[in-house]
Amino acid sequence: MSGIPVADDVLDTAIAVLPVGEVAKVLGTSANKVRQMLRDGQLIAVRRGGDLCVPGAFFVKDGVVKGLAGTITVLADSGFSRTEMLRWLFETDETLPGNTPINALRTSHGTEVKRRAQAMAF
Repeated sequence: MSGIPVADDVLDTAIAVLPVGEVAKVLGTSANKVRQMLRDGQLIAVRRGGDLCVPGAFFVKDGVVKGLAGTITVLADSGFSRTEMLRWLFETDETLPGNTPINALRTSHGTEVKRRAQAMAF
């Protein structure tokens, strides 16, 4: 698993995470493909209970939440670490639809989330 960036697990323990094998099942792909997605910055992983895991909120019925990969890219370009990205995605923001950036993405408000991520770079 070397080469896979892993964020500190700054998430509340009530936030469900899925081990890489479960993510592969959800996406209908292989665990190796999921690891490649993590290396490519399309997803963010944490270690929980010794396992490499991805927050369940990153997925919807059809796959990865629309706009998540782009948002991660914007945050990375702004100099955020994986841990800072994860913290920001799950941080409460009453001014956003869904009250967190990840929930706003899940409810098709990706433009607003990316706009705010871009604004943080300045």
